[in-house]
Amino acid sequence: MLTDTKTVQSLLDKVAGHDNDAGDPRMKAIVRRATADLFRLIEEFDIQPDEFWAAMGYLTRLGQSGEVGLLVPGLGLETFLDLRMDQAEAKAGIEGGTPRTIEGPLYVAGAPLSRGEARLDDGTEQGEVLFMEGQVRDVNGKPVAGAVVDVWHANTLGGYSFFDPSQAKYNLRRRIEADAEGRYRFRTLLPSGYACPPDGPTQLLLDHLGRHGHRPAHIHFFVTAPGYRKLTTQINIDGDDYLHDDFAFATRDGLIPAVRRNADPAAIHARGLNAPFAEIGFDFVLHAETATAPRTVVTRAHAEAA
Repeated sequence: MLTDTKTVQSLLDKVAGHDNDAGDPRMKAIVRRATADLFRLIEEFDIQPDEFWAAMGYLTRLGQSGEVGLLVPGLGLETFLDLRMDQAEAKAGIEGGTPRTIEGPLYVAGAPLSRGEARLDDGTEQGEVLFMEGQVRDVNGKPVAGAVVDVWHANTLGGYSFFDPSQAKYNLRRRIEADAEGRYRFRTLLPSGYACPPDGPTQLLLDHLGRHGHRPAHIHFFVTAPGYRKLTTQINIDGDDYLHDDFAFATRDGLIPAVRRNADPAAIHARGLNAPFAEIGFDFVLHAETATAPRTVVTRAHAEAA
C-alpha cells in the first residue's frame, strides 16, 4: 500500500512533528496515529477527492450547526467512553451502584439550588404531572446526606430550556440538595422524547446509515457529594416506543424505573391537582472516591444561562 511506503511514512512523521523536539509528545503520537489511520482509510476505500472534500464540507456544517454534541452520542462514541470507565472501575474493584450513562449535549450550568425538594416546571405548560422521589445512598446502604441531585429534562414537546427560546430560563432544570437522610423529591411534567433536527447534519448522516434519530423520553441527572464519585446518568420513561431503540445508545439495565399512574381521588386532592398524575421512585447509589480509578468529573464546555 502507498501508506506503507517510506515516502508516506516520512510525510506522517513530519505532519506529527516527529522531526523536532518541541511540542507535546502525547499529542504528537495521537496525531501521527490518527492521520495514518485516515490515510489508510482513504486508500483502502479508494476515496476520491470530491468525496473527501464533501466530507470536509460536512464537518464544517456540523460545527456551524452546533450539532457536534448530538452526533457524538449518535455514533456511539459517548457510550464507548462510558464502557471504558465501567471497565476501568471494574479493574479497580468498583462494582454495583447506579449505572452511568451519557450526559448528552443539553446540560446548562448554574440551575437554581433547592433544599430537599423542588418544582421543575414553571407552570406555563399543560401535561401529565410527575412526582419523582428517592434516596441517595452509598454502596453499603448508608444515606448520603446533602448530596446534590442536578436534574434536567425536555418539555412535553421534546425541547430543552436555553436551547428552546420559547421556554423560561432554567425551566425543567434544578439542583436539589438531599436532606439528612439523603432523600430528594421533585414535581415536574412527564417529558417527551425528541428527534434530531430533520434537516440537520446529524440526521443527514443517519439517513445514509439507514438509521432514525429518535430518543425515548428521559430525565438526566448529575449526582454529587464530597468524597464520592460523581454519577452521570439518566432514567428512561418506561413504555416509550424508542425505549430500547435510542439513537444515542443510552438505555441501560437498571435505569428504567416503573411509572405508576395514580387516579385515586383522595391522592389527587392531596397533591393539589384535578387530574391523575404519575409517580416514579428511584434511588441513586454512589461509590466512594478512590485514587485507583479514573476521575468521573469530566472537563467539558457547558452552556450557561445568563
